[in-house]
Amino acid sequence: MMDGFDAALEKISAGAYVHFASSDNADMRYLTRFTVHDPVLYVRRKGEKGTLVVPRMEYERACSSTTKAEILSRSDTDFFPYLEEEHDPLSAYTRIIIDLAGEEKIAVPEAFPFGLAYELQKSVAVIPDGGIVEKRRTIKSNDEAAEIRKAQEAAQEAIRLASDLIAGATPVNGILYSDGEVLTSERLRACMHRMLLDRGYSAHDTIVSCGKDSSMPHMIGSGPLYENEPVVIDCFPRSDSSGYYGDMTRTVLKGEPSEKLNEMYNAVLHAQELAISMVRPGVSGSEVHGTVTDYFYDQGFHTGSEGFTHSLGHGVGLEVHEGPSVGPNGGKLRKGNVITIEPGLYYGSTGGIRIEDTGIITEKGFESFSTLTKELIL
Repeated sequence: MMDGFDAALEKISAGAYVHFASSDNADMRYLTRFTVHDPVLYVRRKGEKGTLVVPRMEYERACSSTTKAEILSRSDTDFFPYLEEEHDPLSAYTRIIIDLAGEEKIAVPEAFPFGLAYELQKSVAVIPDGGIVEKRRTIKSNDEAAEIRKAQEAAQEAIRLASDLIAGATPVNGILYSDGEVLTSERLRACMHRMLLDRGYSAHDTIVSCGKDSSMPHMIGSGPLYENEPVVIDCFPRSDSSGYYGDMTRTVLKGEPSEKLNEMYNAVLHAQELAISMVRPGVSGSEVHGTVTDYFYDQGFHTGSEGFTHSLGHGVGLEVHEGPSVGPNGGKLRKGNVITIEPGLYYGSTGGIRIEDTGIITEKGFESFSTLTKELIL
């Protein structure tokens, strides 16, 4: 019986799928479950198991790390004889690919190296794969969901640490101090990153944005944190061992919020609850996003250059932003999708509010991986 991968190749009339990348590429990591810093070759002919070709020095490690592909070292192929003949690694890899894939139409992903595709096209037809692997990655196995859940727990602990530091800070002339020093975005971010490193997670560009900085959704923030101003904390750590991400946002405030901030926070919180109540298999991401947009409009929060200026959510996995989309162009959601629900409102004169949780879509709806409370005032 033809499996899903073979059926996808059949649909685009391709005889084989080829990729050449390191495990920093999510598709390669998904296909092989092998971590490697230098690019390696993956070839899968229709109806066969994939083959991973690695340098000789990586052969034993690859064999012990994955059962997802047959492992060959380059020495097991004609790579080096071809290299001696051609004097060009790209040409040698091209001939190895043809040896393994056959002289049929070959599908490659968008991230496939142009130089190698150019060489291949001299001998065989090379076509875009149409996102074969990317689409498969949107449905998470139980093991994948468990890894994302653990990453989400790490994100939660980091945000709890940051919130506790803000809650315990002392305002002096409107600026927050902790242990006698100014509490800055940079300082809070560093504390979060150290904690995550100790737990086996890496984080980059963690958002700790205060005041007007928080009105720009992806401004990571800098400088002092202030009393009575919103602090958006968005943390998306990646597991060093599995490569899977978590993603969580909370907005907190030390002091007293303005009436406008309170209204914004309550609207965002209700918008998230509304979206979560709608999420289930078969509902489109665009429908959920549109309902939240309409809700904000009805509450007087109109969207243009300000307001609700981004998609309601996105998939999470080996990339922090992947399919499916919970946005204006989002298709039908499916059981096994892991997505974020993250409504937000942003105004330059007031600041920003965002609340984000990650969870999995089950037959019953959205099962959140988060348990952290959602309170604005600390």
